[in-house]
Amino acid sequence: MTDPEVTPENLLGAYAMGIFPMAEGRDDPDLHWVDPRQRGILPLDGFHVSRSLVRHMRTGGFRVTFDTAFTEVVEACADRPETWISHRIQALYLQLFQRGHAHSIEVWQDDRLVGGVYGVTLGSAFFGESMFSKVTDASKIALAHAVDRLRAGGFQLFDTQFLTPHLFSLGGIEVPRTKYRQLLAKALLAKAEFQPQGYSSGTASSAGASGRMQASTQTS
Repeated sequence: MTDPEVTPENLLGAYAMGIFPMAEGRDDPDLHWVDPRQRGILPLDGFHVSRSLVRHMRTGGFRVTFDTAFTEVVEACADRPETWISHRIQALYLQLFQRGHAHSIEVWQDDRLVGGVYGVTLGSAFFGESMFSKVTDASKIALAHAVDRLRAGGFQLFDTQFLTPHLFSLGGIEVPRTKYRQLLAKALLAKAEFQPQGYSSGTASSAGASGRMQASTQTS
């Protein structure tokens, strides 16, 4: 299904119904609405952090920021031979960001943006849209910081849309559409804060987050 007229408000309404947009390429003018039979989610209390990832977070010289390079993160996520992030979809996400309904987590190394993830927030649901990595583990580090912040802010649902081997290795699971909609309905009724009180809104210590992750999630 395509829709020639979509506003940021329409887009939030679609997320609230459990559907999300994709395109067939960077220059595709149409939006195609997707409602998977099996939905990927990342349980916030079941994020899997390996010892090697914790070690890399502590020793890799990474710096993590939030909402400081949203456009750059989306563009990096779209910078691949095949992408569903069209210019039109990117423009809609930028409008959501300007309204406080989209956020990015950025991973830096030597002042170079090397990884990140971005998503949409509604109620206590975070809809993870895409991520990228230019050095080993950068996207995993972005996800670890995202989970840490979402837990601190009272989020209940981390929707990954689909389950990839990468997400599965971090604790991601699949749930049927009916179950997902139940989880979504519950999450939409609750409030959450992407910038919770007492949580640093600027640069975050990757080592500090790794310690919290190790204390509160599964390790191996």
